Amino acid sequence: MVKARTRFHIAVFLAPAVLVYTAVMIVPLFDTLRLSFYRGGPEGAEFAGIANFRTLFGDPRWSASFWNALGNNFWFFLIHMAVQNPVGIALAAILSHPRLRFAALYRSAIFIPTILSFVIVGFAWKLILSPIWGIAPGILDAVGLKAFFAPWLGKEHYALTTLALVSVWQFVGIPMMLIYAALLSIPEEVLEAGEIDGLTGWAAFRKIKLPLILPSIGIISILTFVGNFNAFDLIYTAQGALAGPNFSTDILGTFLYRTFFGFQLQLGDPYMGSAIASAMFFIILAGVCLYLFGIQTRMRRYQF
Repeated sequence: MVKARTRFHIAVFLAPAVLVYTAVMIVPLFDTLRLSFYRGGPEGAEFAGIANFRTLFGDPRWSASFWNALGNNFWFFLIHMAVQNPVGIALAAILSHPRLRFAALYRSAIFIPTILSFVIVGFAWKLILSPIWGIAPGILDAVGLKAFFAPWLGKEHYALTTLALVSVWQFVGIPMMLIYAALLSIPEEVLEAGEIDGLTGWAAFRKIKLPLILPSIGIISILTFVGNFNAFDLIYTAQGALAGPNFSTDILGTFLYRTFFGFQLQLGDPYMGSAIASAMFFIILAGVCLYLFGIQTRMRRYQF
């Protein structure tokens, strides 16, 4: 019997990445969780237990801002799930068609906004949608839709939805490319067997391709959830730290920024900021765990 060799070189190659990830992610995470149980005192940090969380959820001054930011975050996420991912799947299905000409050019054009800086995207769309010097009113006027234009970023009811759609425009290339790769990985024999049975076009996509790419759609859903609940840059660039108008675009990221670092006349409180960051972490963790539990339950149901 041949004894299995211990492959020490695997640990050697993984060690640098593990050390860097631990230094920039794991250590700050646990330090943030630790700070959330402290608060400032006359002699420095004092252990306060869950007092910061009681303040966050129980004090009307804090809880109103927290629940407003959490609700906005859910709306931001739902728009991405309802618009970005279906559009990404549709674009991937179209671009994966073997007879489509210039498919590579289309893929590059759709994916380019993904690599742009948040600052560029935020300021560019703020200028485009400006009712004073933006080009949006002129474009809508040229196609006879000038009556539908409004200062969307300046209205409480439309600002968050507008920024969510801007984010969809920027990141729709990610689900498109992931689904495109999943579609290309489907064996040709499976598609040919479907053609023999008379499945072509939409029927082939719905009955053959879609079930095979469901794992990729699940991964995209998790990435969308995590990414949207960590969002900050676009809102901060377009609407500032106050996430106006009247905090209508305030999400957990901007609420955390104002609390932790302070803004204008508001002093920073790293302990309450850590409590908000910890709440964000547990919300994301709970969402991912519930999603994975749902997938596991569904797989067990299919097995039996």
